[in-house]
Amino acid sequence: MTVTRFHDLPLADSRRRWNKEAAERRVRAWAGAQHRPNAKYREAHLWYDGGEPDEFGSYKLPFADVIDGELKAVPRALHAAAGVVEGARGGVDVPGGDVGPIKSHLARYYSKMHETPPWED
Repeated sequence: MTVTRFHDLPLADSRRRWNKEAAERRVRAWAGAQHRPNAKYREAHLWYDGGEPDEFGSYKLPFADVIDGELKAVPRALHAAAGVVEGARGGVDVPGGDVGPIKSHLARYYSKMHETPPWED
């Protein structure tokens, strides 16, 4: 199982709405990943199943969208991902050992947003 590498993506405007399905379509097109995931597609997610990297269903916790041709981290998506990691919406099904690295990844974006992650409140 694999937590994705931190890419320090630029942040989208904090008021931008998060539409996971629409972002998924744009990210696939931007990454050239219409038929199977690739390294560029991976950048838009926090976690994927390293045993099945060629399956779209292996990717979890999307947090980025393509805006004006550039992949950007969406604050509302980061908030949603943090909530799921903390148990919202039934939580996320990842190995327990990956939760800490996922939180570390998220915390770096929270720092960029000048916010405190929910698990540090």
